[in-house]
Amino acid sequence: MYNTLVQLDDVSFSYHSKEIFRNANLEIKENEFIFMVGESGIGKTTLLKMMYFDTIPEKGKVVFDKYDSTTLDETDIPELRQKIGIVFQDFRLLNDRNIFENIALPLYVAGEKREAIKRKVFNIASTVGLINRINERPYDLSGGEQQRVAIARAMINDPSLLIADEPTGNLDPFIAIEIIKLLLKINMSGTSVIIATHNFDIVKRFQNKRIIQIKDFKIFDVRVKS
Repeated sequence: MYNTLVQLDDVSFSYHSKEIFRNANLEIKENEFIFMVGESGIGKTTLLKMMYFDTIPEKGKVVFDKYDSTTLDETDIPELRQKIGIVFQDFRLLNDRNIFENIALPLYVAGEKREAIKRKVFNIASTVGLINRINERPYDLSGGEQQRVAIARAMINDPSLLIADEPTGNLDPFIAIEIIKLLLKINMSGTSVIIATHNFDIVKRFQNKRIIQIKDFKIFDVRVKS
């Protein structure tokens, strides 16, 4: 029996007077793999931001692990963010640093010791299939390889939740499938994964996984027809 990892209770939120959520609810269990779908501008990114407390609901509350949006102290945010890995569509890599340094960035910020950093970076680089590219720069890599670097960086602290916001949006279909398979592999190791996407072809291919949809200001569990 898996415990609840993320809980949204009667969440309401508007952006520039545009209503995004109205008394929305969602529960994510440990070890879940979830696709989140919805029209562009419907609130997918806003929902993800609520999960890592970059956006706080106007009403209701978000609970992640032991953190509650209604009682959160700003000093808790760095610790909270170490428990959540975030992957973006545009990779957000540093071109003036090599792959090793890009992956290791969260560890540098956390003040990890050099030997621990080396061990962790090599381990995660092996997991994402980039062990032979760690001395290269991001611009030497393909788009799919750059996204693997971004995933490795997001996973370097062994988070309990990995959030991916349109992670395949800039990739061709074959590479996109490979990235989803990598995220499935990460999920199988015990990390909960939630992917926001507008790519219904990918969702259909993996429709044995949980699918949620934002519609009419709420969040629904859905099934996508083949």
